[in-house]
Amino acid sequence: MTLAAPTLSWAQTASKLDKVVVAGWSKPITEITNLLVEEDKGFFKARGIELGYVPGAGGGDALRNLLSGQADVAFTDPGSFFTALDKGEKLRAIYDIYPQNVFNVVSLKSQNILKPADLKGKRIGVYSLSSGTRQNLQVLLHQAGLTEADVTVVVTGLLNFAPLMQGQVDATAATDTGLLVGRQKGLGGVNVMEIKNHLNISSDFFVVREDTYQQKKEVLKRFLRAYQDSAQWMMQSPEEAAKLAVKHAIDGQNVSINLDIIRLRNEASVSATTDQRGLGAFDMVSLQKGAKAYKAFGVIQRDIKINDVVSQDLLPPVTKPSKK
Repeated sequence: MTLAAPTLSWAQTASKLDKVVVAGWSKPITEITNLLVEEDKGFFKARGIELGYVPGAGGGDALRNLLSGQADVAFTDPGSFFTALDKGEKLRAIYDIYPQNVFNVVSLKSQNILKPADLKGKRIGVYSLSSGTRQNLQVLLHQAGLTEADVTVVVTGLLNFAPLMQGQVDATAATDTGLLVGRQKGLGGVNVMEIKNHLNISSDFFVVREDTYQQKKEVLKRFLRAYQDSAQWMMQSPEEAAKLAVKHAIDGQNVSINLDIIRLRNEASVSATTDQRGLGAFDMVSLQKGAKAYKAFGVIQRDIKINDVVSQDLLPPVTKPSKK
């Protein structure tokens, strides 16, 4: 009888938690370690949240899982967000996860691809057709007056530089962490075109359905506070995060590589805006420029007013982000 008491107490506590399911753009990988360590660290439980995670293959996937009701919050990229809004979906972005643009297009030096115009007629890899890699490739092509019709887009899968190394594609759209892992696997000499040099808007947001935003503000506030807690932990304790990634991330076998990936994501989580207004704060002017750019190169048809679809009222009170 005495043994049963703690179990009963735990059950009562668990029943009070509000469940929030995150639809991810990826499988459980090292760069989202702060979302994967809940059983060890309990950031969300401490804020009264039971955290769930639905994996995906790109930001478009995350939004599909959100819109189909499989998740409450989508971890998605601006291009996928703008595209869904363009189709008439009622969505709201509530937290800027990575205010830095981490996307790039990588090619072997032997291909001599040095500028966007050099991509014409080339085979270019993307993680998936619903990923930020594809959206950001379109940004880069637009710089040279090109569209996807001028290249051959090839789906290569997540963090997969093997097709580039084996000559199956001439270049591949990736992220900074993808490139880091590729180099660790013997990628060799490459040319890298960073998308931020052409359009430096955020890489990922938390997005919710408009009805969720209107009806569950208190739960979402606690969710965002818990996420901020987890992000700050990963910044302050990257070595601990790298070790825990071995246990929780499907690509987390090497602690040293994990640490490099985690440090890149910590850097992407901060900006001049977050320095002033705390983690998760949006640069609304930059995002409005981004929405105009996506319309200019034809990915979306409508004018998007960022003030109507991005809200900062659920963000935690300002605390200065700290890095290690």
